[in-house]
Amino acid sequence: MTCALGNLGADLPQLRPSPKMSSSAPNTPLAEKIPVGILGATGTVGQRFIQLLEGHPYFVVAAVGASARSAGKAYKDAAARSWKQITVIPADVASLIVQTCEPENFKNCRIVFSGLDSDVAGDIESAFLKADFAVFSNAKNYRMDPIVPLIVPLVNTSHFDVIAHQRKVHGLSKGFIITNANCSTTGLVVPLKALQDAFGPLSRVVVTTMQAISGAGYPGVPSLDILGNVVPYISGEEEKIEIECSKILGGVTADLTGFSNLPEMKVSASCNRVPVIDGHMESVMVEFQKCPAPSIEQIIEALQSYTSDAQKLGVPSAPEHAVVVMKEADRPQPRMDIMIGNGNTVAVGRVRKCNIFDVKFSLLSHNTILGAAGSSIMNAEVAVAKGLI
Repeated sequence: MTCALGNLGADLPQLRPSPKMSSSAPNTPLAEKIPVGILGATGTVGQRFIQLLEGHPYFVVAAVGASARSAGKAYKDAAARSWKQITVIPADVASLIVQTCEPENFKNCRIVFSGLDSDVAGDIESAFLKADFAVFSNAKNYRMDPIVPLIVPLVNTSHFDVIAHQRKVHGLSKGFIITNANCSTTGLVVPLKALQDAFGPLSRVVVTTMQAISGAGYPGVPSLDILGNVVPYISGEEEKIEIECSKILGGVTADLTGFSNLPEMKVSASCNRVPVIDGHMESVMVEFQKCPAPSIEQIIEALQSYTSDAQKLGVPSAPEHAVVVMKEADRPQPRMDIMIGNGNTVAVGRVRKCNIFDVKFSLLSHNTILGAAGSSIMNAEVAVAKGLI
């Protein structure tokens, strides 16, 4: 059973390794690294957190949490059979003893990154929030809560402005909760934000996704269901895209107590699971409110020149380019392009006129880096840069 945080006021593998951070942004270490914990550490997203945080200039993994089945074991033993990253378990994490996911077991941590499944994330993340931790969640449970920022770090870091109100509601001095978007939503909203900033409001968006199997976790989709096949249904996925875009691309209310969504922008999504390990492909059609619509050349320029606040802040994980526009007729492709920007860049290709809407294009994003653990880490970096941690 999970709680709506807005009502708690009274209660309170790729072909090559995934680099830890972008070489384009300054990686100046903090004077003292911030100890962090990882919830759901043996799962797919938890593993990606551990991989990406190795050698991080801001954070050091000080505690790992998982189910009671894994608790009490050294991480290297608890994750021995389930570790699916192509890099080895970092030595400083391998020897950590896995804890149950309770705040008292993470007292030495300032931040917790949650890779928990939504079935259990709600109550656990709420407990850590009440214990005054900074919680960065990948789960869906609190994404649409009216006082919880739903942040894609290359899009809407201004939504951090609601944190002061969230703390006031929950009686906290330093804790808060931030959520990531759904992995397929994340890749979509980056180019949409670039177009919105350049040309004003969007009217309608239609997206068809081709989503990698790593998005289903481990053990995930059975091999007999996915090998040589496409599954045209992912439970809850279409609904997430259709509602999350409006919150992410919207603003913050004038009194900084909530969010102003975009009811005028309509999004329709169709989601498919395909036999690719990592990398969500999406075919997108966009209609602008502006008439006449911008030219294809103007649209390409807007995508190429878009710069996010995370890049301007120079946080370690921010890529050199939020969007890379590929000119080849058959790109982007997961096998060739998924690690552009160390997995934190959205690759866009086939930008062309649409016979029904104004423009159509294909995009590719890394679903477990930018679409999951990488976004949480970049969000935490932004929180440090903004003085919230």
